[in-house]
Amino acid sequence: MSTPQPPMPQQAVAAPDWQAAPGTSYTSPIPVTRTHLGHALNSEWTKIKSVRSTMWTLGTFLVLVVGIGFLVAAQTTGEDFRETPFTVPAFIGLLLGQLCMVTLGVLVVSSEYGTGMIRTTFTASPQRHRVLAAKLIIFFAVAFTVSACAIGLVGLFTSSLHSGDASTPWGGTVFMGALYVSLLGTLSLAVGSMLRHSAGAITTMLGVVLLPSILPAFLMLSDTLRTIGEKMQEYAPISSLAAVFRVGPDDSNGAAQLGLLAGVAAAAVVAAFVLLERRDV
Repeated sequence: MSTPQPPMPQQAVAAPDWQAAPGTSYTSPIPVTRTHLGHALNSEWTKIKSVRSTMWTLGTFLVLVVGIGFLVAAQTTGEDFRETPFTVPAFIGLLLGQLCMVTLGVLVVSSEYGTGMIRTTFTASPQRHRVLAAKLIIFFAVAFTVSACAIGLVGLFTSSLHSGDASTPWGGTVFMGALYVSLLGTLSLAVGSMLRHSAGAITTMLGVVLLPSILPAFLMLSDTLRTIGEKMQEYAPISSLAAVFRVGPDDSNGAAQLGLLAGVAAAAVVAAFVLLERRDV
């Protein structure tokens, strides 16, 4: 018979480095950086400059505003700008170009819902309000910069053709025209965030842009609804742009129309933030 061996003495096993001792807090060896809005802005900037829809919509916008503006300016004379700014030719292109900003505003947010990438976005950044805020800031900055450059370029080209002729100051129309188009795009982004569907949001915004310009013609057929029709026509996007560029019978500079659009866009943005936090992805 074999003699039973005495039990071996147990050796103390050292705890691994990553295991915190009892009563102490664990500190990760990997540097952890607290996230902030700057990270979300960098992410959204990378997205908006990487997707093809941005290049196509902004490229089409520039072709419409600058291309049509140059063509219209080439057909004008110095007498045409005695009481109108040199940026008026850009107004013709903006009538169509604003639809490009509407489309881009919707696609900035709705395209992620369509592909399902919004789940990845919210996983990487659980604070949803930060994501939407970053989208709004980046889009507005891009839309305003591109719009101002396009309008200003048309104004410079027109002034070069009629350098010896006087014109009303046109620097303000560059700012206000770009601001109006950017606010319209911001409203589109908010609608896209609420509807989460590209086709539905674009169709809704087309109604917002076109319906106020068409419906007043029918409302003014009735004496009772004539006042409503006249006000609707005054604040329609096409009439508002005309007021910004001082094209029209009155002396309005478009400030009232800009104020209304800013209020509507702000209300839509607030609604988009509220719905974003209350709904699932």
